[in-house]
Amino acid sequence: MDARPPIRPDAVLTGSHVRMPRPYVPSVPRFRDLSAMHDLTASNRRLTELLGTLATSDGIGSTILDGVKVMRSSQSIPRTPVLYEPSIVVVGQGRKRGYLGDRVYTYDAHNYLVLSVPMPFECETEVATHGPLLAVSIGVDLHVLSDLLLKMEHTPPPAAGEDGPHTHGMYSTQLDAALSEATVRLLECLTQPAEARILGPQIIREITYRVLCGEQGGALRSLIAVNGRMSVIQRALERMHARYADAIDVPALARSAGMSVSAFHHHFKAVTATSPLQYFKTIRLHKARMLMALEGLTAGVAASRTGYQSPSQFSREFKRFFGATPQEETIRVRGMLGLETFAATTLE
Repeated sequence: MDARPPIRPDAVLTGSHVRMPRPYVPSVPRFRDLSAMHDLTASNRRLTELLGTLATSDGIGSTILDGVKVMRSSQSIPRTPVLYEPSIVVVGQGRKRGYLGDRVYTYDAHNYLVLSVPMPFECETEVATHGPLLAVSIGVDLHVLSDLLLKMEHTPPPAAGEDGPHTHGMYSTQLDAALSEATVRLLECLTQPAEARILGPQIIREITYRVLCGEQGGALRSLIAVNGRMSVIQRALERMHARYADAIDVPALARSAGMSVSAFHHHFKAVTATSPLQYFKTIRLHKARMLMALEGLTAGVAASRTGYQSPSQFSREFKRFFGATPQEETIRVRGMLGLETFAATTLE
């Protein structure tokens, strides 16, 4: 039993010291209902067993259902820049921590992670003492969200003029038995192609519903409010992701959002914990990294494809951000994805 107190999923960083990850020893949160704890424990055991079958190699693996991915890591990984698409992440064993601004989001066997917008952040992985980290990522579908909200009788999303916790684009919260069991059923159907095609979409819909009904489901509900701040910023993010090779025009983004430049900066940072310019630069670097890893592009070509005018500037910013040269990082990412390494000459 871990003698340390449980780590709150939304703990705030109090210092700048970065420690290397240690082996993860699970801590058990308090439950008022012992039967709920037993149900969750049994569900987690089955969840971990299924993930061990579906995620057979380290890295992020696709499944036969679009938007559903499995994760496995056999070793702890220190803080590393990552980019997650809007998704729900449920962990079977091990622990991950996401670092965004001055906040830390813990997701493990007792806490799940939700990202309502595409989010670059730093992620740390801790393997369990008895096995690898195992997790599943389920993409957030706005069409499913919209349809569910039409049928739900919950309070409408926050109006455009309201402030509150639902303006954040990333959060973690305690996992309950209902969501854990729905995730187990999703993983079980993934082992049978016919069941995955027929039952999978409905189970994903149920999982989305469970998250909407959860403690912080308002973050997802806010995406559907046509004039809500979250949805306005989400549309700006979509534009930035679609046009990452073009020069960023923050005043134009602010006008499209119906805001002054200063108000746009304020609301953008409330959702992403960073400025529009810094977010855009981060997206470019992540896009370039994947172009090199998946298509074998040279650093110079990847720089050009992502809007950089100077290859040397790209290489400097890339190494400063990822802590490795483009060639070193490409080899690492391809290994993480279980892909063969390109010939060294194609990466220079």
